[in-house]
Amino acid sequence: MDTEQKNIKDIASIANTSKKEVLKYSKLYKRKTIVIKYGGHAMGDKKLSLSFAKDVVILKNLGVNPVIVHGGGPQIGLMLDKLKIKSSFHNGLRITSKEMIDIVEMVLAGSINKNIVSKINTAGDLAIGLSGKDANLIIAKKLVSHVKDPSSNIEKVLDIGFVGEPIKVNPSVIHTLSNAGFIPVISPIGVGLKGETFNINADTAAGAIASALNAERILLLTDVAGVLDKNKKLISNLSKNKIEGMIKNNIITGGMIPKIRTCLDTLSSGSKAAVIIDGRVPNAILKEILTDVGYGTMIS
Repeated sequence: MDTEQKNIKDIASIANTSKKEVLKYSKLYKRKTIVIKYGGHAMGDKKLSLSFAKDVVILKNLGVNPVIVHGGGPQIGLMLDKLKIKSSFHNGLRITSKEMIDIVEMVLAGSINKNIVSKINTAGDLAIGLSGKDANLIIAKKLVSHVKDPSSNIEKVLDIGFVGEPIKVNPSVIHTLSNAGFIPVISPIGVGLKGETFNINADTAAGAIASALNAERILLLTDVAGVLDKNKKLISNLSKNKIEGMIKNNIITGGMIPKIRTCLDTLSSGSKAAVIIDGRVPNAILKEILTDVGYGTMIS
């Protein structure tokens, strides 16, 4: 058995599928870009983080171009607690002061980013860590947030500090790295037009990067099985026209709403499909990419 056949056999075993399926999907995604938003339990658990690194290397070896965008909210929170700096949230976004943005950047672009890079390289491939500030990868502007005054019900602007939203992504540096055989690992830090540093929601950053790259797919790793119906059963496929009704009827709620919005924005920009998958399950990425059944909820 030659090396390629052995690799295909091993991958089929890992993904719990047939060699025929692995071959089919490896051809389908060869030289295609898949953006993976990495965070939550998948990043915090040691075994799952090692499994994730191996899966990413397997995709690269199959000829796929994985691009990783990571979060780090819990790690930022721990560092702020250690430094006795209080933080609060508005609509799931950390209100980020000038003092805090330096710490956010240090944690995201420093320890977290390099830890992920190290794990992927140990698993057998060449990852390179970037922040959105490198080569002006993510140009951002201050995010304007609103809040209603409970007494007057008048909507007012709430200053949430150095929280940003992407206005432009420079894909050339990612293309250059991917074409040279590297795996880009990107922290969601943006740079403003005046050189300001912005903290960007990782889902939002991943969606903007996927759109700029015309990625074949975007995968959002979460701490739930995917999108659930009113009976708490997993929805494997979800069409865009059903989503608004599900949000209105409180079937899709809470933190799942911004993930769904990111998926819709990415699809509108040219990506073929967006998938919300359970990052708590080992090899979930391979099961999604390399099997007929897939894994999680696909929005297309």
